Parts: sequence; structure tokens; C-alpha cells
Amino acid sequence: MQLVFILEQVLNGLLIGVQYLLIALGLSLIFSLGGIVNLAHGAFYAIGAYLTVMLTPTIGFGGALVASPLLVAALGLVIERFLLRRFYRGDPTLGLLLTFGLAMVAEQALRMAFGAAPLPYGIPSWLRGQVFIGDLIYSRYRLSILMVALACVGGLWLLLTRTSFGRVVRAGVQNPDMVAALGISLRPYMTAVVTIAVGLAALAGTMMAPVTGVHPAMGAEILTFAFVVVVIGGLGSFWGVVLAALIVGVVRGLTAYAYPPATEAAVYGLMVLVLLLRPRGLFGEQIARFE
Repeated sequence: MQLVFILEQVLNGLLIGVQYLLIALGLSLIFSLGGIVNLAHGAFYAIGAYLTVMLTPTIGFGGALVASPLLVAALGLVIERFLLRRFYRGDPTLGLLLTFGLAMVAEQALRMAFGAAPLPYGIPSWLRGQVFIGDLIYSRYRLSILMVALACVGGLWLLLTRTSFGRVVRAGVQNPDMVAALGISLRPYMTAVVTIAVGLAALAGTMMAPVTGVHPAMGAEILTFAFVVVVIGGLGSFWGVVLAALIVGVVRGLTAYAYPPATEAAVYGLMVLVLLLRPRGLFGEQIARFE
């Protein structure tokens, strides 16, 4: 029974890991291609969760699962077009300050609109219950989250590796000057990357709303760990971020079982260890600046 309980903690850790993963992949893509550290990325996660709470009474959780990421992605498209685009060629510090300001504005706007207290949000009735795998009993909803996240990661990998869009994005990450010499503008690709990244963050917020609750600071809380995942995995490495997210999730899950007070410290300690042994991260590569 103790082994089953440990396995359950590992699965719970993987659940947290895929939550970080959906956010970290977007962070990595935006920075690798555009050179902007998007501190507002967690705000899109929170907005996605709040939209889910608002839309569920009208269109149900299934409808909100689709509509919320699409609406937040549209918001990201507007922000990229009128704000982020101005800073691709500028001082990275300016982009950092801009996204920090956006994050603060978004969090305070959520507080003003919905209050500071957490909003209750339950698991939809059609996803309640448990799944029995031998002696292991696991939540059907949590298992559904893992499956959806797996599908998203697989779809994004196919987009980046099996399409002409992905080839241009990968070339823009590795050598933007060469892409420009070929007469290809990276701006529309950057717009698409931001839109996809923001949509994935909102999807994570939508799926995790019944698990973690919905409150204004939820974006800021998860953003720190998403950056840890990006640092451990290595900028510009798709599978590095995926592996790092899973490792971080499992470390959190096992530490929460063995010694709960050290849960967060274990994650930061893992990051320090990786940086000492490999400063670029597990699979990080040297990336040319976006010029």
C-alpha cells in the first residue's frame, strides 16, 4: 500500500509538472524567437481560469475548455500586435518592464472585478469519480488533464517539426539573420508563436481551476516555477523543457510525501544543481539574438 501511495504522489507530481510545462513551453518559445522575457505569461494563466468560471454557467465546462483559451489567445494577439512588437529590436530590459507592468495591471484588474478572495470552482459532474488501475485509485479528472496535456505537447511538437511554419520558427530561433537574408519576415511567425503560447497558458489555467482554485495571484505563483523549468531544461530546447517539467513535478510530488516543508526548496535546489553542472540547462543551446 505504501508503494501505491508513492505512485499516487508521483502522478500528482506529474500533474503539477504538465501544468508548468504548458506555461514553460510558451515562455521558452517567446524568449527564444523574440528575445522577450514575458513576465505577463502567468497573468494569461489566471485570466484563462477566471474566464472558465464565467463561461461555465452558460456553455458548460466543455465549452469553456475550448472558448477560454481561444479568447485569451485573441487577447495575446492584440497585446503582441500593439505592445510586444515594439520591443523585439530594443533593449531587453524594456520588454521585461513592459511585461512586468502588464502582469501587475492584470492581477489588480482581476482583484477589482472579482475580489481578492478565491472563487470556488468544482470538478464538472461528468468528470468526477475515480479510475482503478490495480490497487491504484486515481482521480478521473486528474487523469484527463494528463491526457489533454500530452495531446497538446504532441501537437505542438508536430507543428514545430513537421510543418513549414515550424521549420521557419526553428530557423528563426537558431539563426534569425539567415532567415532575414532569405527574405522571410519573422514578425508574423512571432505573432503566431505568442498567440499559441498564450493560448496554452490559458488552457492550463482552465484545466487547473477545479484543482487549485481561482484567485488573482495564481498567475504570479505559477510563473516562478515555470521559469525554473525553462532554466533547468535550457532555452531553445523543446524536449529539455518537457523533461525538466516532468522532473520538477516528480521532485515536488515525492518531496511532498517525504518532507512537505521542503517541497519548494527541493525544486530550487534542483535548479541550482543543474546550473552548477550545466549552466545552459539540460539541453540548452546557444541562441542568436533576434535582430
